[in-house]
Amino acid sequence: MSIKDKPSLFQSLIPIIFLIAFLSLNVIIFKGDTLSGSNQIILLLSASIAGLIALRFKVSWTKILHSITNSINTAMPSILILLIIGSLAGTWLVSGIVPVMIYYGLKMIHPSVFLFTALVVCCLVSLITGSSWSTVATIGVALLGIGKTLGLHEGLVAGAIISGSYFGDKMSPLSDTTNLAPAVAGTDLFTHIRYMVITTTPSIILAAIIFSVIGFSSDYGTIENNVNAVIESIEKSFHLSPFLLLIPVMLIIVIVKKVPALPALLIGTLLGAIAALIFQPHILNQLGREGLDQFRSTYQVILQSMFGDISIQTDNESMNELFSTGGMAGMLNTVWLIISAMVFGGAMESAGLLTRISHSVVNLAHSTGSLIASTVATCIFFNLTASDQYISIVVPGRMYAKTFRERGLKPEVLSRTLEDAGTLTSVLVPWNTCGATQAKVLGVATITYLPYCFFNLINPVVAIIIAYMNYKIRRIGDEK
Repeated sequence: MSIKDKPSLFQSLIPIIFLIAFLSLNVIIFKGDTLSGSNQIILLLSASIAGLIALRFKVSWTKILHSITNSINTAMPSILILLIIGSLAGTWLVSGIVPVMIYYGLKMIHPSVFLFTALVVCCLVSLITGSSWSTVATIGVALLGIGKTLGLHEGLVAGAIISGSYFGDKMSPLSDTTNLAPAVAGTDLFTHIRYMVITTTPSIILAAIIFSVIGFSSDYGTIENNVNAVIESIEKSFHLSPFLLLIPVMLIIVIVKKVPALPALLIGTLLGAIAALIFQPHILNQLGREGLDQFRSTYQVILQSMFGDISIQTDNESMNELFSTGGMAGMLNTVWLIISAMVFGGAMESAGLLTRISHSVVNLAHSTGSLIASTVATCIFFNLTASDQYISIVVPGRMYAKTFRERGLKPEVLSRTLEDAGTLTSVLVPWNTCGATQAKVLGVATITYLPYCFFNLINPVVAIIIAYMNYKIRRIGDEK
């Protein structure tokens, strides 16, 4: 295909302009209900426009379809994990695992240090497991319940949870993205992790300071009565046993033992179901259908908790929403969103529209600072358009590897930048696999928690500042 036969920059931007314009319109018209179908339709319409441009430049329908199916295929592991998380949420609710974590958390954590504590706990769990998704779906859900009970804004609490979870995900040698970035850039894992410390440490410290200041400056004058009411409500509704905490611990151990996320979460789901039978038979009776014998009723509730709606009613209305879950079925709108986003990304990729836009950005980078800033912008661009954090690492990594070498930069400079931007900003995009998943798991819209994900917002900026300062930028030929 000659230059004349390739899309121009403006033509490449048409589907993105359409996407941004109508997603913004959806927010105005549908407000907080954009994930129920309106955003999915706009993503598919934007994909259609990209497909028409591809056909205009004589890209065959077969190639377009192949690109779309390949794009969807990259998201399948995420989709399967998302469905299992739905089941885990259900069995961990009826078993009392999430309520008991909330119960002990309310008793142990003072409101003024809660945000800082949530950040640190999620940092440690995610660092140990290497999985932000597992951390958010387990510890994160309980922490959100505690934070809401303390009267904190749900977006602020979710921001602390996500900041901590993505710090651990970024820095853990067990994380898939932490292994992917150096593999793409051409360096080794531990050189990559050590080099990330330069940008990651000041970013997480700044985030911790911000959460601490907010925590200590908030007013908790009327919180004590609400906390006591919630504790009493949980005591009345569930059989509370510290043995229930062994299941989250066992799940963490399983993940540390390098069991893949999908079977690990399935094990956690089944352990939750067993715990429900042992510790919460009264909950199973309460949720059972009248007219059924004990076995059939219990069997139905256990499976219902995995695939459908479960709602445990307490005498505290503020907790009833938290003690409700949709199981696998509750994740289907998010699955629909992810598939639609991947269709859009595949259609854009089929005609090279994403590459055309990215190359235009590369051509603007002349200094080391501007090159790293361009890499950050490209990773964010792919998170917005290709809707998958792995693509936002792999494609820019391949694009920039040669340029970084030609400018005498070591591969760990590229691998660090890919994680500073690609990994951390994925959760800030509502239609990205990460953003859609965490919003659904926590029950907090991406737009609601985005302003409070201080670590995720600060780290890409710190990466650019350090690059322009030329601070510890490793170059080929350096002895250290």
